[in-house]
Amino acid sequence: MISVNSLKKFGLLGSLYISQFMPFWFLYQTLPLFMRQKGVSLETIGLLQLLALPISLNFLWSPLIDRYGFTRWGHYRFWIICFQLLIAAMTAICAWLSVENNFTILLICITLISLFSASQDIATDALAIGLLNPHERGVGNAVQIVGNSLGSVISGGGMLILFNYWGWTASLQTLALIMVLALVPILWYRENVQKKQISVNWQSEDLTFQSKVKLPVSYFQTFINFCRHPGMMNWLLILVLYSSSSHMAATMYRPLLVDIGLSLSDIGWLQGVVGTSAAAIGGIVGGLLISAWGKKRSLFLFSLLWATTILTYLFPAFGFTSLPVIYLVAISPLFSIGMMSTATSTLMMDNSSPETPGTDYTLQSSVSIFASLGAAAISGVVANAVGYRGIFSISLAIALMSVWMIFRYFNVSSMSLDTSINR
Repeated sequence: MISVNSLKKFGLLGSLYISQFMPFWFLYQTLPLFMRQKGVSLETIGLLQLLALPISLNFLWSPLIDRYGFTRWGHYRFWIICFQLLIAAMTAICAWLSVENNFTILLICITLISLFSASQDIATDALAIGLLNPHERGVGNAVQIVGNSLGSVISGGGMLILFNYWGWTASLQTLALIMVLALVPILWYRENVQKKQISVNWQSEDLTFQSKVKLPVSYFQTFINFCRHPGMMNWLLILVLYSSSSHMAATMYRPLLVDIGLSLSDIGWLQGVVGTSAAAIGGIVGGLLISAWGKKRSLFLFSLLWATTILTYLFPAFGFTSLPVIYLVAISPLFSIGMMSTATSTLMMDNSSPETPGTDYTLQSSVSIFASLGAAAISGVVANAVGYRGIFSISLAIALMSVWMIFRYFNVSSMSLDTSINR
């Protein structure tokens, strides 16, 4: 039975995970649909994925967030509050920019929102690692998946539907207000901060800018030490294959929906609400099954289901576009991805040290995201060359490679990574 203390932890983390990427996902998902309606090529739409590049590179500054903070506010709490306020401010600015007349400035603002969201994510994940006990991580990561999914439902689904009635300015102003209101739980939270061990030379009368814990002797050594963990390179390869397959297929599925005649409102409902809700339910189911089955077994079984659901993308590509088929494709891959994401996030937490949680977790997450962005960015070029059927077939082949890797290194061979992954 989940204790009251655990529920408080899950509630706090849920509020953070719901809000942190909402403005970015709204802009990130809306622009490609606008551009496709105006006849922009698949190659150009694919390159828009690079707007999320800061999310894949945030490991580069994660050691700084682990090391420094205004500790009177709470080490990671300080960073979360600052970055969320910056996201709200940039979202409010975007509300007054025109897509047609200020496109370049808008892209810069979206990139900054991506940068601030990625930085807040470092602090939130580090806070979660310290906040959750090992036995709480399965459910805790289900909360993460549900929170991210709910944020995506609100911003990429609900807001996209309301956009038809409210328009650009009102929609973005609403998102900026939501970001500010979402700070209430973290403002009430009091973070336990370790005593100072390393100080930087400057301080003001009231605040000292100091480190949280003693880190490795050099910036680069932090990453080197992590990658030297036994079995870690195999684990990172699994993350690369899984992420590449998922995002290559998903990126090209949205233009396919436009090409078969669905409206923005239809796509917002189908992908942003129905599909993302399926991912949230998958995350909950995955978190419960991890507790019952164990982490390695769950990861392997979830991966089998996920590879099977990749097949459904081929149905509309072959002309099967009836409503039941479209709903099947909207629900089944995202449900299995929700389960997979809970399993991979739990293992990523287990492989993060208490001394550098933000860096270790973010490095694993960045490898996954970088693979996603790379696959998504080239997906348009590949789809233009081999068609929708070809791109979905390639995604399926990569998914099967990922399943084999999981089976090989988690179920057959005696992998050294087992020291940090139970069962």
